Amino acid sequence: MDSLAKTQLIRRADPEYDRGDLAFIIIAGAMVLFMVPGLAFLYSGLARRKSALSLIWVAAAGNAVTIFQWYFWGYSLAFSSSATNGYIGNLRNFGLMNVLGNVSPGSPLIPELLYSFFQMEFACVTMCLLLGGIAERGRVLPAMVFTFVWMTIVYCPLACWAWNVNGWAFKWGVLDFAGGGPVEIGGGVSGLAYAWVLGRRHEKELINFRPHNVSLVSLGTFILWFGWLGFNGGSAFGANLRAIMAIWNTMLAAAFAGIVWCLLDYRYERRWTMVGFCSGTIAGLVAATPSSGFVHPWASVIIGILSGALCNFATKVKFLLRIDDALDLFAEHAVGGMIGLFLIGFFGDADIISLDGVSAVPGGFMDHNWKQLYIQFTYVVATSAYSFVVTALIAKGIDMIPGLHLRGSPESERLGMDEVEIGEFATDYIELHRDFTDGFAPAQGDHHMQFTAGDRHGQPETGLHRDSHDISTQPKSSKGLSTVEVKPTDG
Repeated sequence: MDSLAKTQLIRRADPEYDRGDLAFIIIAGAMVLFMVPGLAFLYSGLARRKSALSLIWVAAAGNAVTIFQWYFWGYSLAFSSSATNGYIGNLRNFGLMNVLGNVSPGSPLIPELLYSFFQMEFACVTMCLLLGGIAERGRVLPAMVFTFVWMTIVYCPLACWAWNVNGWAFKWGVLDFAGGGPVEIGGGVSGLAYAWVLGRRHEKELINFRPHNVSLVSLGTFILWFGWLGFNGGSAFGANLRAIMAIWNTMLAAAFAGIVWCLLDYRYERRWTMVGFCSGTIAGLVAATPSSGFVHPWASVIIGILSGALCNFATKVKFLLRIDDALDLFAEHAVGGMIGLFLIGFFGDADIISLDGVSAVPGGFMDHNWKQLYIQFTYVVATSAYSFVVTALIAKGIDMIPGLHLRGSPESERLGMDEVEIGEFATDYIELHRDFTDGFAPAQGDHHMQFTAGDRHGQPETGLHRDSHDISTQPKSSKGLSTVEVKPTDG
């Protein structure tokens, strides 16, 4: 049989798909891809200027490595239907073999080839989310090695558990619409583990730490919000009412979470901070990820309010654990994912689930399905524990390989990772002085200088200070301001 005849036979054997559904998922996948630069801009804006570009670089390069891994064996390890162990797939679809027009393992509405593309974008976003853990002290080459290994050993099993028809969580009845486990908990908890292995930044780098470009933070947040509509809406795998419901729920949860976070910050800072609103919005988007295709809009209002409040409070956890989670990956993504997953056990409704015309599973408490509460809770515990432990082991193992130390040198951290690792800058202009303190002449008769006020971990400091945080005994300058000793500046 010649190749043309084989092609015609394959086409006749393939089921017919609605072209509107196909077009919708293609566009939704492209919207999810747009979340990668959204994360890059968000992380870059939250970091210091001297390390801002390195975070854009790891998002771009991590995206490329993930695409290769997904094509090479990632999709097969996550979604091969012939693997029955319940934990990870096999290599039946290695290099996208046997992936064409057959019905996808996730939905009968789209072909497997399109499904593999859409799920690849989820993997890319997850990896870029996690790589925020390297902020201001991590080396980029070891991070790329880590990316390939982590995708293989952590993300693929998590995706298999929740979404593969033979995954243990899927067969047990876990409800996870768009990735509360693999994406949000997987990325957030793993980011915390990576930051733990890296270690804290030097204490001087924590003083007066504040986002270097709030405009980039805002731009990244709204790019993410736009992409999230494809992320959650596309997880209905068709242009149907369930997709529209997921989009509505995403909008509501994000809006209410942003408002609540902003109000909570105002209690302490007496300012309506843009970073606070952006943080809350992302927390709401995260909580909507697992829940948006299962709940009514009124439930999403509750989910948004709770995620905005609890994720805000969770930003203090890193201080209790003494883990330098610089970009709050755990507080916003892991905790937000946990909230969304657990509340499905209360608010999940079979009427919402059936809006796609093909799904028929019970919801949660709303459908008198009491056991869904402990199923969701157990799934949260399992994904969290697996993500943290295995990620920490992978990171520590790579860090022990000569030439692949995860953390840069103290000098690299002082100068900035952009200068040492990239050789370019996110905001590249001729600088007269790098530090605020560089531009001040010593006070008359001694070598003292003023420090700038800023904020430390979201708490505003409106007075001048020094390393001892005690200015009461310091001499006064000619203008009556407290001064501190001049020391060599760092980046």
